[in-house]
Amino acid sequence: MGIVSFLAGKLSRAKSIGKPKNSIFEYSFTTLSGKEVKLSDFKDDNLLIVNTASKCGFTYQYEELQRLHEQYGNKVKVLGFPANNFLWQEPGNNNDIAEFCQVNYGVSFPMAQKVSVKGKAKHPIFQWLTGMTGKEPSWNFCKYLVKKNGEVIFYPSKVSPLDASIVSKLD
Repeated sequence: MGIVSFLAGKLSRAKSIGKPKNSIFEYSFTTLSGKEVKLSDFKDDNLLIVNTASKCGFTYQYEELQRLHEQYGNKVKVLGFPANNFLWQEPGNNNDIAEFCQVNYGVSFPMAQKVSVKGKAKHPIFQWLTGMTGKEPSWNFCKYLVKKNGEVIFYPSKVSPLDASIVSKLD
């Protein structure tokens, strides 16, 4: 095998490794308790994916996310992704985050292990979401509504999870 064909093979493999998946339902994440969750389990559902933080001015939205989960759980699955990307507002480890969410807000929707939502270490789910919307989280509690039909809508932090602009899109 010549050096050119060897390098071409390496380049081809490298491109396929970094290639984004076609559907969000091809991804998975690990929960705070260490369980793997496949998004394919939610393929018939709308998803609201939120980057969260425990020490943010928007942390009160955990309560609203929990209410959305309880009131509209038959129409949308809420998924929280703790991240420490904005002013170190999620400093705790996974156990700290789980305890904070349970004790303060009674969170019962799935929460991922702490991830990065921007930069080189960005979690693959957020790479896909950013690619689909052209919008990367600009702060904690940004939201992505992934509709059953494949449409992806970005909402900034200031939009409440219970806002009519979100709830009205849950079919």
